[in-house]
Amino acid sequence: MVKRLRHQVPDCIAAGVVDMATGMLLAFDTTDSHPSEVLDLLAGATLDLFQGRTVTMIEDIFKERRGVTSSERYFQEILVNSTNLTHLFIRNNQHEDVVAVVVCPKSVSIGMLFAAARRVVREQSS
Repeated sequence: MVKRLRHQVPDCIAAGVVDMATGMLLAFDTTDSHPSEVLDLLAGATLDLFQGRTVTMIEDIFKERRGVTSSERYFQEILVNSTNLTHLFIRNNQHEDVVAVVVCPKSVSIGMLFAAARRVVREQSS
């Protein structure tokens, strides 16, 4: 999945896959070298974004108010813009414990980023 994200998402400069069950970065590919500490923190930050205590509380409240009894997660995609980069975190619908991470320059077309990343993640699920 990481190689396909890097090659099929426009302007992609880094991609990774995080296992939410273990909180580990399973694979990554980048055009730049990054300290291992940063890569280790990426997995933890992804876990916090999708399953942190406050996020889980929000999901539980929504489920309770809407009468939802499934264990399905509400937050499926998260887009984060930093000073120079755009980071897309996208949950794999077939395997909820897998989150793909794509990093592009901030100048990327957001629509193209979402369309390409969703396609790769969806095809990987099939």
